[in-house]
Amino acid sequence: MVVTTITNHEFGKMVQAAAAKLTAQADYINSLNVFPVPDGDTGTNMSMSMASGAKYERDATATAVGDLANALAKGLLMGARGNSGVILSQIFRGFAKGCEGAESLDAKAFVDAYANGAKTAYKAVMKPTEGTILTVVRESAQAGLNVVKNGEDDLAIVLQEIVTAADLALQKTPELLPVLKEVGVVDSGGQGLVTVLHGFLEALTGQVVEDTLPDAATLDEMVNVNHRQSAQGKLNPEDIKYGYCTQMMVRIGRGNTVTKKFDYDTFYNYLADLGDSLLVINDDEIVKVHVHTEQPDKVLGWGLQFGDLQTVKIDNMRWQQESIMEHDQEPAQQSAPAAKPADQPQFETAVIAVASGNGIQELFKSLGVTHVISGGQTMNPSIEDLVKAVNESGAKQAIILPNNGNIFMAADQAAQVADIPTKVVHAKTIAQGMSSLLEYNPEATLEANQTAMEANLANVKSGEVTVAVRDTTIEGQTIKEGDYMGIVDGKITNTAPEIEDAAAQMVVGMLDEDSEIVTILYGQDGTKEAAERISKAIEDVDDEVEVQIYEGDQPVYPYLISVE
Repeated sequence: MVVTTITNHEFGKMVQAAAAKLTAQADYINSLNVFPVPDGDTGTNMSMSMASGAKYERDATATAVGDLANALAKGLLMGARGNSGVILSQIFRGFAKGCEGAESLDAKAFVDAYANGAKTAYKAVMKPTEGTILTVVRESAQAGLNVVKNGEDDLAIVLQEIVTAADLALQKTPELLPVLKEVGVVDSGGQGLVTVLHGFLEALTGQVVEDTLPDAATLDEMVNVNHRQSAQGKLNPEDIKYGYCTQMMVRIGRGNTVTKKFDYDTFYNYLADLGDSLLVINDDEIVKVHVHTEQPDKVLGWGLQFGDLQTVKIDNMRWQQESIMEHDQEPAQQSAPAAKPADQPQFETAVIAVASGNGIQELFKSLGVTHVISGGQTMNPSIEDLVKAVNESGAKQAIILPNNGNIFMAADQAAQVADIPTKVVHAKTIAQGMSSLLEYNPEATLEANQTAMEANLANVKSGEVTVAVRDTTIEGQTIKEGDYMGIVDGKITNTAPEIEDAAAQMVVGMLDEDSEIVTILYGQDGTKEAAERISKAIEDVDDEVEVQIYEGDQPVYPYLISVE
């Protein structure tokens, strides 16, 4: 079958087939994660990104391929999740630019557009790394250029050459990235692109594509499933023991009310008797407090003895819960977005953090975050999610805290297209995000806050404890499925059969002579009792370090531990 032209009909079939194949292969692509952890999400991110692009293309009314390619690129951009999804969106942004205005594509036009996509993707990455999706797109594009240069005009043959070259480039990725070779996998992002190209070829040549693309309702469910797991709607307001969420920022030693010299233990212990969910973080100049209490007046009065109050926020959580329950009980047909109440807080600067787990989200809010996007590992928010949070914040400017390196590119793209000036503080972990907020100053400029907050990222070490999902050898360590691993700043440092041993070994290795505070966040698969035993092991090694324990409620990682 000779194919000399791609019309809107063929192009639509190619896009939909590629999206369907990515959806079907998402779990396999996830399994190619280098680390044997239960949070591989490249396949999920790429499939959801491509599904968004396919929806935009499917809904477009244009008949010119150039216009449909532009719709695909826009949908991919807005739906892009994770670095792999963003890079995929850049490939097709370049593709769309390369065929702009075209009614249809012949072999040369298709290859030129695809090659332009490869160039665009490389430019989008600050430090391009070979052995990744970038290698696959570059080498496959070059193969297409070569075959067309030799006079081939059958698109089926040209695309077959592109796919063959992509397959070969993918198989070479372990030779270019030693960590892939050590673990015995190919690059997951490269595998995602190969899957897309195979979908293109199958659709163009009339092969039967058994994979089915999720419909709009299923896609929405994929996007929202991790955002509806809270039991908050079932909580009886009368069961809330401490009803006032009280937050304050005290300028230590400032003002006319100072009667005490600040001592962390003294300050903390008094507040601990007034409620729960206590968080106290300080530097030399300020102390930030979050506590659930029945006596907010005593909290504020205590703070005034150490300095003046820079900010104060008190919320009646029982009233808030009543409102949530009333909203949940409304009929579905009455669930259209309501107008914002006139007394809704307005912010000069919106501070938007990405985080999973009710406890961690609450901690971020206590540190000055104004908006939290539910997400993180295994559920990276899309560019559209981030843009929507910024644009609907009601603020004049915004700061985004990704708290995950795989969200950096999406956050950077969102900052570029948002309606208000937006900066990204490139926190790779929850601990870095929290540490950066100590330098946030609501009175400072956007640029000054970004600089100060990013400078504080290096002051904290971030540790994660999770279970190995397969046998592997990486960085010289042999890891058995079911073992627990300590991961410090992205590097596996230790393993142990028992989770508490793995956590204790990890954090002891993180300590040095400058360490002052260790923070343990226990997640859905962790317990406070185990966290206290880990704390005891830490104190046995260094009895001068202060250990703080909070319920984070995060998925995937039973314990997140930071050292400052």
